[in-house]
Amino acid sequence: MAAASHDYESGEEEGASSASGVSCHSHAGVEHCVDAEGNTVSSGCARPDYQYDIPLRIGLLFVILCTGAIGVLGPIFTAKFSKFDADHIVLVCLRQFGTGIIISTALVHLYTHAQLFFSNECLGRLQYEATTSAVVMAALFVTFLIEYIAQRLQRRKSTTQGRPAALHDHKMPQAAADDSSEEERRIPGSATEKELMVQVTVMEAGIIFHSILIGLTLVVANDSGFISLFIVILFHQMFEGIALGSRIAMTSAGLARKIVMALGFAITTPIGMAIGIGVLSSFNGNDPSTIVAIATLDAFSAGILLWVGLVGMLFSDWWFRPLATSGAVKTALGMLFLVSGLVLMSLLGKWA
Repeated sequence: MAAASHDYESGEEEGASSASGVSCHSHAGVEHCVDAEGNTVSSGCARPDYQYDIPLRIGLLFVILCTGAIGVLGPIFTAKFSKFDADHIVLVCLRQFGTGIIISTALVHLYTHAQLFFSNECLGRLQYEATTSAVVMAALFVTFLIEYIAQRLQRRKSTTQGRPAALHDHKMPQAAADDSSEEERRIPGSATEKELMVQVTVMEAGIIFHSILIGLTLVVANDSGFISLFIVILFHQMFEGIALGSRIAMTSAGLARKIVMALGFAITTPIGMAIGIGVLSSFNGNDPSTIVAIATLDAFSAGILLWVGLVGMLFSDWWFRPLATSGAVKTALGMLFLVSGLVLMSLLGKWA
């Protein structure tokens, strides 16, 4: 794992290969060098002396902002102005693509990168080798607990108001479950709608955590690898925006509220970039406290997005509506877009 050479929250900086075949890459301002055989070569823990084109970074901040906004607002406006219902094949395919994006982000990007940081030589050898997995597990449990408590409170409130309390009753006949789920989903303020809002809010929180780090560590990447990393993160923002926007579009919130939620995502990475520009003169990615902070947030975000991606998105869509009883064409297309999201986001992990 320590020999890996990719990180989207850090820059990929192709260092000049020396006569010994050593090449270096930068991860959140931390140099990671390997020789021709893939063995890790110590690069020291001093603050790297990088060159930064600040006007370029300021200009590209707005490009990131616009790209994220287009990605997250696209599904929302599509659902609003096309008059598609939630189970329309276009929205189903967008959601499955987003599901693949979220799962791949959690595993290929965040979990892997947290392990890289926790194995950094500047930290020394950790007393507990399963630190990354432990943080991910803690995040999974916290996310489960938040959703469970919110669900119980909402169901109790719904019961006292005489509304159906169950989101998915496994003992109900399928036809009845489908009808009641569909009817309740259309009722603003229903138990199902409230639970969906909790899921979307938790999902956005997980994305925002690591989006700030994406912006910060993009800015602190050396100029030699900045543009290539920027291009990869541009696609990352677009894909992740589609993933979040397709879920926000499912809610019965008003258009204004949906736009506010969407813009909350769109501005997060630019905010991280602005913070990075402000601390460029003093930022030291080799500082142990910095490494621990980034690694912990990566791992925690991975846990949140794993829960959201596997339970709130994958399980919910494929075990219940809309894909539990869908026809062959919709099922095949849903699976194709799901795999496409997994593959494309995993592919970005090669360079980002």
